[in-house]
Parts: sequence; C-alpha cells; structure tokens
Amino acid sequence: MGTPSFSLVHPEDEQRALATLLLAFAGDPVERWLYPEPQQYLTEFPRFLAAFGGPAFAQRTVWQAEDFAAVALWLAPGSEPDAARIVNVLSDGVSDEQHGDTFDVLEQMGAAHPRYPHWYLPWLGVDPGAQGQGLGSRLLEECLTRVDADRLPAYLETPNPRTIAFYERHGFDVVGTAQSGACPRLTFMLRMPQ
Repeated sequence: MGTPSFSLVHPEDEQRALATLLLAFAGDPVERWLYPEPQQYLTEFPRFLAAFGGPAFAQRTVWQAEDFAAVALWLAPGSEPDAARIVNVLSDGVSDEQHGDTFDVLEQMGAAHPRYPHWYLPWLGVDPGAQGQGLGSRLLEECLTRVDADRLPAYLETPNPRTIAFYERHGFDVVGTAQSGACPRLTFMLRMPQ
C-alpha cells in the first residue's frame, strides 16, 4: 500500500463517514450488546453515532483516509456530544431491560470525562475490508499530529479490549473503566500532548 490519502470530511459526506463506522463497529462488544439484532443494529446504531459525534461534522473535525476506508471523528476542545439526544436515542433504540445498565455506564462515562480542555475521539473505525493494513494507525497518527499542535491532551473511551494495545502504541494510557451489569466494560484512555 502506498502513502494513504487523508482529508477532512465535508458535512455533505457525513453519511459516507457514518457508513464506514457502522461497518467497523459491527462486531464491537458494547455496540452489539446495545443492539444485538442485526436489523436493530443497522437501524439504531447510525442514530447513536450521529448523536454522539454530530458536532464534529459541522466543526470540520472528522478525517477520513483512502476514500472513507477509515474514519476518525473528533470533538474539538469545548465541544461536547448532545447528551439529551444520546439519552433519547438510547431510550428509543435499546431494549427496556438494558436501560439500567446502559444509563449507569453512561453516567460513569460522564463522571470520568475530563473537565479541562482536550480533544475527544468518540469514534475511530476502519472498514473491515481494509483492516489489518495499518490504515487506522496511519489515520490516527495524522490526526494526533494536528491534536498535538494545540498542545492539549486527547481522550477516548474504547468499548473493545482488543483496541487498548493499539491506542497504547499511540501514546494513550488507561485512566479508568466503566461497567454495569451485563454491559461489557469500556476503557477510558488519555494521551498527553507530545
């Protein structure tokens, strides 16, 4: 593979970026716990993605590589996901039996989230057909170069234990976890500016 092409995602390409993330998270432990049925996942997870990362498209803080084979959705310092919209999407799309664990984990995430200026990475994903080629790593490196230019930390929550080592290779450290009942564990990670 040659040098990958990177670019900012324009707001009109939001659906292309979300489609990549939809494919990338199809086997994710937490997302599939939330949406275990295939039709439910295909219908509800895009709404959750948009609720969690919506401001990034308007702020032009979404990057893609290789014609949307990989997507990184960042929230700039001072920007936050729309909490009320997230609660509505989860209330409507997740089984009532899962609400207690779901909202307990969401509260834990909110309590752990940094209160100081930082870049937040809610979503980074690679199309399964392009995984294993280092594309996600190169996209993350490209984004972190821009994040480091601000001399601010970067923060994320990973719902997949397999990605912890990936983020550690890029300078992130585990700073906490969230879990409740049957919901799989989420891991909080922080990277100081480099």
